[in-house]
Amino acid sequence: MKKIFANNPIRYSLLVLGGIFIGWLLFHSSNAPTPTHEHAHEHEAMQSTIWTCSMHPQIRKDKPGKCPICAMELIPLNQGGNVSVDPAAIQFTKEAAELANVQTTMVTRQKPIKEVRLYGKVQADERLLQSQVAHIPGRIEKLLVNFTGETVRKGQPLALIYSPDLVTAQQELLEAANTKQSQPEIYEAAKGKLRQWKLTETQIAQVEKSGTVQTNFELVSNTSGIVTARKVNNGDYISKGSALFDIADLSSVWALFDAYESDLPFLSQGDKITFTVQAIPGKLFAGTITFIDPVIDPTNRVAKVRVEVGNRDGILKPEMFITGMAAANLAQYKNKMIIPRSAVLWTGKRSIVYVKLANSNEPIFKVREIVLGPALGNSYIVESGLKEGEALVTQGAFSVDAAAQLEGKPSMMNTEGTQVSTSSMPGMDMGNSSDKVDKHASIKLGSESKHIALEHKMIKVFGNCDMCR
Repeated sequence: MKKIFANNPIRYSLLVLGGIFIGWLLFHSSNAPTPTHEHAHEHEAMQSTIWTCSMHPQIRKDKPGKCPICAMELIPLNQGGNVSVDPAAIQFTKEAAELANVQTTMVTRQKPIKEVRLYGKVQADERLLQSQVAHIPGRIEKLLVNFTGETVRKGQPLALIYSPDLVTAQQELLEAANTKQSQPEIYEAAKGKLRQWKLTETQIAQVEKSGTVQTNFELVSNTSGIVTARKVNNGDYISKGSALFDIADLSSVWALFDAYESDLPFLSQGDKITFTVQAIPGKLFAGTITFIDPVIDPTNRVAKVRVEVGNRDGILKPEMFITGMAAANLAQYKNKMIIPRSAVLWTGKRSIVYVKLANSNEPIFKVREIVLGPALGNSYIVESGLKEGEALVTQGAFSVDAAAQLEGKPSMMNTEGTQVSTSSMPGMDMGNSSDKVDKHASIKLGSESKHIALEHKMIKVFGNCDMCR
């Protein structure tokens, strides 16, 4: 043996090195620390973490990555919180609810006041319209009021008239005045004849005092207002009762509104109306409904609603456009629940809302069908379907509905709730084969299939979907 190692030192060296290596392996293995239970638990936790998309909660992965629908980074699912036990409910993560701007409001009972918007015009008060007529026959010698729109006062001369009958009546008055002491009845009859022709006591006294017959006599106005029509010219012959001018007193005017058939049940005499005039911005007028036309106009299907407005300063002029708002107090719907208009989703005859589950602190919502009453401007009266104190989605209801449709839960267009198909689209690869999704998914509604372009809903929900760019 000594001869072998002595004759072959290389073999001896290899044998020594092999022994040292075997000894190092033995001692190193015995001194190496073993994995603690804490590390084992962390490894198990990593293995059990579920990763989901903040905008598409139906996505479930056992490792981080990107959402196959919108390409957002997956986030760990908080499995320690409240989880909905209702299979029809849709659960959001808090991050998803914030991104979708989902806001809720408590359902309360309120005093229902319906705002009815009306449109109309300013019109002259028909009771203050008057025609200035001639009470004696004759010829227009001179018009003292020459154009439409001129303002006249009561007692103001309007025209000079020559009348043969009036000349004869003046002569009879002068003759009767000479015998008024002996024949007072004839004197009073002559004066009465002039009074019937609407001559004033001042005009009769002037004739009697002058002792001469006047050939041209003044026709005076018996009212104050604006001349709305001139119907004679200089030199025209007129008969008794002929209309010379139309005069309107605009110290008080009417605000006439057009009310459609659907608005009439909410309007009644005595209701307050505030209105604005297009030609007078910044000024608010107010009045009370004094009359509602009992007949519907067959042409435009509206009824006239009248409001009387004082107009001493004359700023309201006939034919001005006005916009009014009537606040109708709906006593028959007293103590009804009122919800914002933005909370309601319409599906033909159905109206639905999303209600937050009361026994959960997480954003978990469930669709509910309700029965609505009249609309109150930006809100609705709820006849049935909600309870006071429930939390209602008032902002982002469409985002919640889109998530419910994607997850196959009951939603606006999917009353029963069916699973959404996510078969892969040929030619689209977003990672591995499990991340391929059909861009246009199909939702089965009852016995028929309706294809909905889900990319439009993803844009509405998120607004930055890579697949829709």
